[in-house]
Amino acid sequence: MKNPLIAERLKFYRKKNNLTIPQVCELLSETRPVAVKTIYGWESGHTQPDADTLMRLCCIYHIDNILEIFGYKATKKSVFNLTPQEKNLIEEYRKHPDMQKAVQRLLEIEKDT
Repeated sequence: MKNPLIAERLKFYRKKNNLTIPQVCELLSETRPVAVKTIYGWESGHTQPDADTLMRLCCIYHIDNILEIFGYKATKKSVFNLTPQEKNLIEEYRKHPDMQKAVQRLLEIEKDT
């Protein structure tokens, strides 16, 4: 049974790691040849990588919490259901304290402190 999250998350994490499909193809081909169109198929949801290849992709994309990322394990209860993009925005916001005041002004958010 296909997991629709696999395609979405593979594409998201490839882009998050600033990798092109040909670059991923080259990295995967170090262990086993993979065609560029195969990766397009994975990211479009037409096909899915086998378990070994998925694990290799997780290593390339620096994905540690594999079960949660692909929806096989319930994530910790949260007030919000954040998309990967929203989580990334929060992480980047926290990494740039010098920009937080400007972001808060832009979004018209008052700081609680």
